[in-house]
Amino acid sequence: SGAIYWARARRKTPDQREYERRLHLNTIGRITDGTVIDAREISNNGHAPMQLLIYTYDVGGVSYECSQDVTNLRQFLDLHTCRIGLPTSIKYDPHSPGNSIVVAEGWIGLRN
Repeated sequence: SGAIYWARARRKTPDQREYERRLHLNTIGRITDGTVIDAREISNNGHAPMQLLIYTYDVGGVSYECSQDVTNLRQFLDLHTCRIGLPTSIKYDPHSPGNSIVVAEGWIGLRN
């Protein structure tokens, strides 16, 4: 019926949810130092390859290893210039430190 169509039409795509997560972390995130440990393209079941940036950082004595899908952020960084050991700034959620980003619209943590 109409209510079901309306609910489905309002459902967010994974790209929309990821964009909102980046926006939120870019706004409220605390910054810490981290290190890029890998940058790779992963085939995506016949779709365009997914580009991942893999990095580590410490918050409160706890080490985190995370990845960020940067496929839709190509205009802000070149994955092929991200080398292992590259120092970076990480923005993380102080209430959930495992939730973090290296790149967002208007902010890039990668250093030269």
